[in-house]
Amino acid sequence: MFYTHLCRSMKRSLIFGGLLAFFFLLSSSLAASYDGPVYDFTAYTECKAQPEEPLYQGGILKNEPPVMGPRIIGEIATGFYTPAFVLKNLSQGNIYSFSSWVRIQGANSSLIKASLKTENKTYDCIGTVLAKSGCWSFLKGGFILDSPSNLSLLLFQNSDDKDINIAIASASLQSFTDQEWRNNQHYIINAQRKRAVTIHVSDQQGNRLRGAAITVDQVSKDFPFGSAIASTILGNVPYQNWFVERFNAAVFENELKWYATEPDQGKTNYTIPDQMLEFVRAHQIIARGHNIFWEDPKYTPAWVRNLTGPELQSAVNSRIQSLMSKYREEFIHWDVSNEMLHFDFYEKRLGPDATLNFYETAHRSDPLATLFMNEFNVVETCSDTKSTVDTYIERIRDLEKGGMYMDGIGLESHFTIPNPPLMRAVLDKLATLGLPIWLTEVDISSSVGKELQATYLEQVLREGFSHPSVNGIMLWTALHPKGCYEMCLTDENLNNLPAGDVVDNLLKEWQTREIEGQTDEHGSYSFYGFLGEYKVNVSYGNRTANSTFSLYRSDETKHFSIQL
Repeated sequence: MFYTHLCRSMKRSLIFGGLLAFFFLLSSSLAASYDGPVYDFTAYTECKAQPEEPLYQGGILKNEPPVMGPRIIGEIATGFYTPAFVLKNLSQGNIYSFSSWVRIQGANSSLIKASLKTENKTYDCIGTVLAKSGCWSFLKGGFILDSPSNLSLLLFQNSDDKDINIAIASASLQSFTDQEWRNNQHYIINAQRKRAVTIHVSDQQGNRLRGAAITVDQVSKDFPFGSAIASTILGNVPYQNWFVERFNAAVFENELKWYATEPDQGKTNYTIPDQMLEFVRAHQIIARGHNIFWEDPKYTPAWVRNLTGPELQSAVNSRIQSLMSKYREEFIHWDVSNEMLHFDFYEKRLGPDATLNFYETAHRSDPLATLFMNEFNVVETCSDTKSTVDTYIERIRDLEKGGMYMDGIGLESHFTIPNPPLMRAVLDKLATLGLPIWLTEVDISSSVGKELQATYLEQVLREGFSHPSVNGIMLWTALHPKGCYEMCLTDENLNNLPAGDVVDNLLKEWQTREIEGQTDEHGSYSFYGFLGEYKVNVSYGNRTANSTFSLYRSDETKHFSIQL
């Protein structure tokens, strides 16, 4: 199944119609015209008999066949040879998006990893594909160089020590300057997160009113942007006010986890999550349910780790029944079996269908909730062989074949140093599943320092918000007296840290500011606004009217009429 996002059709209908340049003009910081490359969201996740045509007509790699280079393990060249492309004069800071079709011989399947070796550095993993024998699989990735390179090798190698043949076809490499990448982000944001509105003003006889004064305010946002909260928010009015001013979504950091609600067998206690739920309800904030089960035994209640067979099955059934019956229809999502690509506590003890049963039972218990997989190191890196994008997709498809009802992709997004073109390529491939994608636990490692945390956080948030298949973003920034998990937005006195400044600035950028204008000779006033809820005030002479309207995603202009 291939994924050609709406952007592909937009390129045909909008670019040729001149609207791409118009969208770019919506931001005064952008150039009046744009003739740079347009990012191609195309991705494929099935093995094909023949490779498709290269993206960007090959770009830098147009008509460039791969050479056979030595296979490298660590810093040592082996006696095996692998396909590679010789790249010349790569620029520091440019963003490179690449793709290729891969076919293997000598194994039924193998994880093929793309890496880049420059004069000064080896970029260990910049893209992967789970390739199969006898057909072509699509690899998509990308990289940004720390320093310019006169001569580099783009290598394709299997991730284990098997001696297999790797064939490459329809390869592409497209360079974007930082401004071109940002222009493409703005284009998608304006096309997908905004909508055109025309307000028509007339009197009660239907006569158009020219020169009527209009004021429009966005009062709420459609896109869910939130953060984790902990019990520390209870009774802390300044923290509550700070949170409500910024976020329209929340997730409980630890308070719903099994070890928190039932630390001792048979003694469930939902007092804290109940109080936290009262807080989000009172402020009309949506909440994710995190989580029902956690496959990592380290975070499984100690008494559960000692159970086996029927006793464990009984405890599992009781957990689902207790949690889901109490909170039925309260949470928009449930992370059902957390981090199941890395850990398998329950499947080891209850059999290979344990996860499938979790999802089936959760769906029966709360059929209106969206059920998610939730995993780390999917968009953060491609070096983790347990959670590559194809591994994630394969796991979902295997469970769906078993009849699993699951309709959400959760990406934890705990980054150290993000690779934006790789992140986007992974999102492109996941989007082929047609499921909503959420970044569920976004933060940047404290190891990079507060200033770089802010820089990298902005990169990640812009990538998420500008990808058309991302439906929501959650930060993992619950505030505690001694700090946060990895990244705080504020200090203990709610003064912004650099990451907090990034969030506040983006929240302002991604909201329609107050608009004031007058109707034209047709009695109309038009603008582009971010999706969400609006209030409008119209005055003409001594007459005034107030109303509200909603903007939801659509290709059509929203028409709204007001009579005075």
